[in-house]
Amino acid sequence: MGTADKVIRIILAAVMAGLYFGEVVTGTVGIILLVLAGVFLLTSVVSFCPLYAPFGIKTCKN
Repeated sequence: MGTADKVIRIILAAVMAGLYFGEVVTGTVGIILLVLAGVFLLTSVVSFCPLYAPFGIKTCKN
């Protein structure tokens, strides 16, 4: 996973968490956004997205 991909995922995770904790999005949709934010953050930290493997997507320059 490339640096740009990681940064975008972290920014999206922060926005989603902000929407949830700011009570802009609540209920089931809010929980789904919070879980999705966690997945984005986790995949950024481990530098691996399981959905990229079957499709052969690589965002790293190496």
